Amino acid sequence: MDSIIASNNADYLIICVFFTLLIGIGLAIDFGIIGKIRHMFRIRNTSENNNNGSNQKREISSLLSVKKSPQQKRQQTVKRAFEWTIIWISLAAVFAAIIYMTLGYEETLLFVTGYAIEKSLSVDNMFIFLIIFSSLAIPHVYQHKVLMAGILSAIIMRIALILAGVSLLESFHWMIYIFGGLLLFTAIRMLMQNKEEQDKKKMAIEKNIAVRVMKKFVPISFELNNDKFFLRKNNSHKVLYATPMLVALVIVEMTDLVFALDSIPAILAITTDSFIVITSNIFAILGLRSLYFLLAGMMEKFYYLKSGLAMILFFIGCKMIVSEFFEIPIAVSLTVIFGILAAALLLSFIRIRQQQAKMVIDK
Repeated sequence: MDSIIASNNADYLIICVFFTLLIGIGLAIDFGIIGKIRHMFRIRNTSENNNNGSNQKREISSLLSVKKSPQQKRQQTVKRAFEWTIIWISLAAVFAAIIYMTLGYEETLLFVTGYAIEKSLSVDNMFIFLIIFSSLAIPHVYQHKVLMAGILSAIIMRIALILAGVSLLESFHWMIYIFGGLLLFTAIRMLMQNKEEQDKKKMAIEKNIAVRVMKKFVPISFELNNDKFFLRKNNSHKVLYATPMLVALVIVEMTDLVFALDSIPAILAITTDSFIVITSNIFAILGLRSLYFLLAGMMEKFYYLKSGLAMILFFIGCKMIVSEFFEIPIAVSLTVIFGILAAALLLSFIRIRQQQAKMVIDK
């Protein structure tokens, strides 16, 4: 028995090392840390090796002064977002393979299912991001910073929520019915929410509860100060105002907290293994920023995605409630989740083609 426990601990230690390496390297490259370090060393080495320092400085300044058009920047952003969406999904697949080689098929299936649930539900966050940025008039170029800070802090918050959720389920098993009921309520609310209610949210975002709370602690200015979170107005060196960047960051965090209360119980319906739940959440969240910039221009065309997400939550809520009497196999759950997502995307694609055909006929 002791040898089995020691073996499991060794396996988890190996997986933790690989997880830390994958996440650390991925973050360093995605957030541009490694690129900035390489750029600094390249300029330094080039200037040292070049005898004509003044010419070299002029070459560097001329290269830096070349500005790209907004369309070129947009295309570059979409291209980079596509590349990093593939990279983060690939890293999750590599980690799933590591779990398979160390912990086996069952744990791998749990990780993939948890990742699929969190990834699909996190898409709903992107609709809110779009509303936040458009309502606060935050330019596309500054949105990276808000999402980067928001995602990193969201990871810390979710780890705490996951550990609390697992502890509740282990201490009070009847909490499974509360979590299941919460998922059913959320699913029904999403299905009943109409377009007019979404438009009202867009108009009322400046009256968001997060903004009202912020005003009690710091004055708010809806004037941008480049990508800074604070602004000094009227040449005052004492009073700091929160800019729309900080407002957006706080609302993103509050929004993620609300969504976490839905998505975390959904994953806990699959497994209460803290390690599996946390790692699947982190991989899904880290890929959210690149996925947002990839889909930002066409999210409104996913007509049936919200209904699909509601159906997924409804299914998982039912699975949670009936788990005491009937256990739905993990493979079946994964098949249902992917099936609902595929159907929602396919129906959205068909509707887009129909609208395009109608526009051609009308012309």
